[in-house]
Amino acid sequence: MLGSTHGTFTTDSRRARVIACGERPGPAVHGRPDEVDDLDVSGRPLYAAVPDLDRFFRPESVAVIGASDAEGRPNTGVTRQLLAWSERVGARLHPVHPTRPSVFGIPCCRSVADLPEQVDLAVLLVSDPLPVIEELAETKVRFAVVFASGFAETGEAGAAAQARLGAAVERSGMRLLGPNTNLNAFEEFRDDLDGPAIALITQSGHQGRPVFALQELGIRLSHWAPTGNEADLETADFLSYFAERPEVGAIACYVEGLKDGRSFLLAADRAARRGVPVVAVKVGRTETGARTAASHTGKLTGADAVVDAAMRQYGVIRVDGLDELQDTAALLARARPPVADGVVVYSISGGTGAHFADLATEAGLRLPELSAAKQAELHQWIPEYLSVANPVDNGGHPVGDWRGRKIIDAILDDPQVGVLICPVTGPFPPLSDRLVQDLVDAAERTDKLVCVVWGSPVGTERAYREVLLGSSRVATFRTVANCITAVRAHLDHHRFATGYRSPFDAAARTVSPSFRKAQALMRPGQQLSEHAAKQLLRAYGIRVPREQLVTSAAAAVRAAGLVGYPVVMKASGARIAHKTELGLVKIGLTSASQVRDAYRELTDIARYEDVPLDGVLVCQMVERGVEMVVGVTHDELFGPTVTVGLGGVLVEVLRDTAVRVPPFAEEQARDMCAELRGRALLDGVRGRPPADLDALVEVVLRVERMALELGDDLAELDINPLMVLPRGQGAVALDALAVCR
Repeated sequence: MLGSTHGTFTTDSRRARVIACGERPGPAVHGRPDEVDDLDVSGRPLYAAVPDLDRFFRPESVAVIGASDAEGRPNTGVTRQLLAWSERVGARLHPVHPTRPSVFGIPCCRSVADLPEQVDLAVLLVSDPLPVIEELAETKVRFAVVFASGFAETGEAGAAAQARLGAAVERSGMRLLGPNTNLNAFEEFRDDLDGPAIALITQSGHQGRPVFALQELGIRLSHWAPTGNEADLETADFLSYFAERPEVGAIACYVEGLKDGRSFLLAADRAARRGVPVVAVKVGRTETGARTAASHTGKLTGADAVVDAAMRQYGVIRVDGLDELQDTAALLARARPPVADGVVVYSISGGTGAHFADLATEAGLRLPELSAAKQAELHQWIPEYLSVANPVDNGGHPVGDWRGRKIIDAILDDPQVGVLICPVTGPFPPLSDRLVQDLVDAAERTDKLVCVVWGSPVGTERAYREVLLGSSRVATFRTVANCITAVRAHLDHHRFATGYRSPFDAAARTVSPSFRKAQALMRPGQQLSEHAAKQLLRAYGIRVPREQLVTSAAAAVRAAGLVGYPVVMKASGARIAHKTELGLVKIGLTSASQVRDAYRELTDIARYEDVPLDGVLVCQMVERGVEMVVGVTHDELFGPTVTVGLGGVLVEVLRDTAVRVPPFAEEQARDMCAELRGRALLDGVRGRPPADLDALVEVVLRVERMALELGDDLAELDINPLMVLPRGQGAVALDALAVCR
């Protein structure tokens, strides 16, 4: 779609430089054999390297530095748990302590140097881990865990200490979990549960407890990675690793801050390629939440709108609460792919069904009306005066006998139905007991999703504890909201996964000819004038009005004749950001005298305001279209981001924008436009013709290319307004601001 900018390019040595991908001696990196060598136009990796963490989770030998068996000492409880864990995974444990001959009956080494063998995992129970890390480097330890706090979460001094720790780890070739982590990785996981498992990643250990407790409800967990301050191993590393594990059906994350935005996206891309759903709570939706998270983990939380958009780009399902994290991850891990997206609500109460249907529809679930034939079939067992169109109200009594199962089977046999949800607001034996048994039995014979909302506040009923929780085929919830959130996520995930095409596969490896033209126009550390900014747009094939830069009134009159009346005149200078506010724009000029007067007025205002000019622009006047804004900004976590929204003078008032993180393809550019609240303006309202949406998408993709190729050199780009003309007529950048870094 972008013509020459998507052709075959020559390589620019500065932009195509090779950079390290984060691998170092020690644990191997596995995945595609060519992944490490694939770089984008800025020399950044296009695929996530996968650290080999097998020996972290299943080591053959473990050293515990600072081990203790003295009663009342904190290290004693930790040592005891590590000893039990080592026995479960079949690892040899070596306690290390300078003064103890043995710990829990195991001979104790006086120092790291005295270890009898090379160990896979060293756990440091010391307050100052740096000297020990340097000692461990000599012994070629593969992994280390640091529990100590007092690092980046405490401020500048702690951040400096963490930086020294990270540098020592990098020199050593080992991989480090922590600091400021805990024992969650060494919990006892139930080994009597079947089916796909949830792998858990948390930056705060206690926030993972609700997900870990799902084992008590029969849902399998396979791993828990408490990443802490992430001086080395980070959320993205574990995300990539878990995505490759065959037993993992879903990954649940609690994220306070991301160490590196691009690493996270590459890992999310790997999970999306594998079809492994990722569900995340990401702290920082509010200023208070972001500030608290930073004090806890010492990492940037990132602009939340960018985080939200980036996660959606790669199919990460963002939820707000830990209860939603539990239920959504559990459903995604265990449910089969949907065969249809139609949802039917089935209840023994008309009020319950209607209320649930309202909430589900508002949340975006599709509740199709059942066909006349299907309704007639259901009325064989349900009284005629009850509605069975969807929601289906059975009135209560039919569920108490043989009719209940007939109704359920008939609903599930409908080809447009993919999900059956039965809200039970409270136990009503014996009807509710027979109902849930029929639902469980029906779920065993269908490939469709059957969900039950068990609304009892007690939760001790046999129908719930034994029948529902004893079924691996029925998804059971305790709240309506969580059920709706999880079902919507389930359907959205499979829709996303079915059509997913990684943007990194199509990302350019070499720069375009446009880049060389643009590079010559860049002025490091400066804001470009409007004239220079438009030359930058021209370099990337973005259309601008006919215009000329002039430095005299006579030249302005000649330019107006060439451009064609009516014209717009603007002062052009590198220090002008908002020309309209200073009166430095004149529109609708139709004669030579008006042009001469406008030139003198513009230059007089500039002198009065002490604004240096490089000239005055005499521009073609473009009136008929939809004013949009397209721009580039830099996010602290993700780097260049591209924004599209309603433009003109109301851009800061309406704040109707959508954002994406490059690289992205045409489909994402179209999704950005579709997300706008003012999208109807592009479709044509009040007699106006539809706007040229294809041209708008084209501009967004060309700007994305600019963001990728110019990278950090382009600090900011603002095309406002971009006038999107009627369909088939294109789009014109009427004004532009560009800031070079």
